Parts: sequence; structure tokens; C-alpha cells
Amino acid sequence: MLYTIIGVLHFVLFLIAAFEVLTGSKPLGHKVLWLLLILLLPIVGLVLYYLLGRDK
Repeated sequence: MLYTIIGVLHFVLFLIAAFEVLTGSKPLGHKVLWLLLILLLPIVGLVLYYLLGRDK
């Protein structure tokens, strides 16, 4: 049960991050790199995106 909740939470955070990356004002190369980082390193990529990658 706990793993299901964590999995759903991770999926929701991934969808939010992917939507923010795709609709952001960054150049296409930055968008592709962020999406690859989030996809290839799921937990670390999300944490890095939410700490460093978001527009302020």
C-alpha cells in the first residue's frame, strides 16, 4: 500500500514537472535536457528540477 502511494505521488510530481518544462520559456535544448534528466534519474532528477530548474 505504501509503495502504491509513493508511486502515485512520484507519477504526479513527474507529470507536473514535465508540464512545467514543456510550457516554460527556456530554449528547446534546456527542455530536452531536463526531460532526459527527469526520465533517466527519476528521484534525483525531480529533486534537482524542483530545486534548480524552475523559473522563479
